[in-house]
Amino acid sequence: MTQQYNDFDVVIIGAGIVGATLAALMAKSGRRIAVVESRLPPEFSADAPFELRVSAISRASQRALEAAGAWDSIQQKRAHAYEVMQVWDEGGNGEIRFEAATAGEPDLGHIIENTVIQSSLIEQLKNNDAVQLFHPSKIVGLSVVDGLQCAELDSGEYLRAPLVVGADGPSSAVRQLAGLSVEVEDYGQKGLVSVVKTEYGHQDTAWQRFLPGGPLAFLPLDNGYSSIVWTLPADQADRYLRMSDDDFRRALADAFDHKLGAIVESGPRAAFALKGSQASAYIVPGVALVGDAAHTIHPLAGQGVNLGIKDAIVLADILASVPPKSWGSFKRLRQYERARKGDNVLTMRAMEGFKILFGHDTGVVKIARNMGLNGVNSLPWLKQQIMRHAMGL
Repeated sequence: MTQQYNDFDVVIIGAGIVGATLAALMAKSGRRIAVVESRLPPEFSADAPFELRVSAISRASQRALEAAGAWDSIQQKRAHAYEVMQVWDEGGNGEIRFEAATAGEPDLGHIIENTVIQSSLIEQLKNNDAVQLFHPSKIVGLSVVDGLQCAELDSGEYLRAPLVVGADGPSSAVRQLAGLSVEVEDYGQKGLVSVVKTEYGHQDTAWQRFLPGGPLAFLPLDNGYSSIVWTLPADQADRYLRMSDDDFRRALADAFDHKLGAIVESGPRAAFALKGSQASAYIVPGVALVGDAAHTIHPLAGQGVNLGIKDAIVLADILASVPPKSWGSFKRLRQYERARKGDNVLTMRAMEGFKILFGHDTGVVKIARNMGLNGVNSLPWLKQQIMRHAMGL
């Protein structure tokens, strides 16, 4: 029996935020795009509670989501702009404050639930005739057939294209099937997440306090709620998960130095292991990795998803300038890898450096750390450059 193939210009494995952004950007050219996803997000409901996982979306990422056609839908659902970022050190008087107004911008970014972003992107893909969505499906094999990459799905379907993109997360099946190794560093920490309401309003401010065990961030949401991301040694995170709600609220308020008063409401809690990773290479002929399939970083500065969206922007731009038959060429894909890997590695190492710096509890390090924070805070031109870099401008 002759094997039947579905032919496309590109096959994207994974319809998370990064994979769906890439697909939506590439679909604007009218190319034939297959998107494979094992689990789609539920339809958004305004009455649904806030999701535990959120992202701090930079201005550059916002522009990509606008170009993908998803931004209006995101704003109609739930997205909260923050105008200020306040960072301070538990071990002294060091602090730094970033304000959008000083950078001539209306805000520094938006805090958005991950499923809100993903579902808005999926809406765009479903409404585009150039995109065919395969779900629930997983890739189980990858081979070369007649000079094209062939993705075998668990449904028994075979998808062929000059290029297969792995956007399937840190445990990427595409990465494994392409024979690409990955270097993983376990930070020995967990990120504890929850949604809370505080006695005093969040003031449209993203707050972050550096503690010896890791940073504690309060990120503003609608109706006075905040999403918390608390980096903790793994055993401590597990202990906080087991606490009663009242005990947890008191411990959280203490750790945050009661900056926003008491914690008056708290929702479900979860924790996820924190690991940094870099794939040995982001490409082989006919295959490219984007987002968490290629790299993960410490969430200390909330840059993970923004780096992944940058991957999508760059790859889409490079491929837009050449015919699809050359999309899988090593030369073309090497342009993408050169453009993105250095930036991703540098950001990963910088976050690890901050983790080490703020994890030290010795007197000399504390003094130097606080002097550094206050020093930067007193230099408006430097603060503006830091802000614009973080915003992707």
